[in-house]
Amino acid sequence: MNTGTANTDTALHRVHWMPGTDRLLAVCHCGAERAFEDPVPLWDWLLGHPEDHDRPAEGAP
Repeated sequence: MNTGTANTDTALHRVHWMPGTDRLLAVCHCGAERAFEDPVPLWDWLLGHPEDHDRPAEGAP
């Protein structure tokens, strides 16, 4: 039954479009961020938490 209250145990993932580019910025519920050009690896990365959430993306500056 839904009581209408927010579940604090629910993970929140965010995806932001980076204006002027074809890149997307993924933000994990743990605070890790990583930019992607393809949404499929972006979601693989987000849903694969915590794997690779402490390393920069390949080709990142």
